[in-house]
Formats: sequence, structure tokens, C-alpha cells
Amino acid sequence: MQRKSETFEKFKEFRAEVENQLGKTIKSLRSDRGGEYLDQEFEDFMVEYGIVSQLTAPSTPQQNGVAERRNRTIMEMVRSMISFSSLPNSFWRYALQTAAYI
Repeated sequence: MQRKSETFEKFKEFRAEVENQLGKTIKSLRSDRGGEYLDQEFEDFMVEYGIVSQLTAPSTPQQNGVAERRNRTIMEMVRSMISFSSLPNSFWRYALQTAAYI
């Protein structure tokens, strides 16, 4: 995604993919109160498909522990790859893509 405004369309694509490939439905969506998840169109869509919106408490990233740990692990991998390869910081993006792929 290039912009947060694309979140709703990407979520609709993701929901369709989950249902088609796994035969399962999304029951809840937990978010950090980011504005991209709170607009009326997104909320109407979730109500229509029976998806419960769960909002974490403000300023508490620890409530999203799995994602926070994964982000920290990926960033540690990137730092390690950049430092051991002696590449300039301009390769940070490629290292991030590689770490996420791994």
C-alpha cells in the first residue's frame, strides 16, 4: 500500500482471499484506533459481514503483542543484515523486504 486511504480496498481483497482459499470467515478485526479503520464505510462493511471491531486502548502497543514482537524481530534482522554486509543505509528497504520474506 502506498497510502492509508487504500486500507479499506485492501481489507476487502484480503477478506475475499481468506474466504476463497481457506473457507473461513473473519470474525473480528483488532486495530489500534488508526483512522483508516474507523471511517463509516469501513464500519458499515464490517457490520454487513458480521465482523466485530475490537479497538485497543489508546497508546498501548503492548496490547498488540504479536505484531509488535514481529516488527521488532524484523527490524533486528534488517539491522543485522546491514551491519554484517557493510552496505550503505540506502539498501535498508531491500534488507527490510528480504527480512519480511524470510
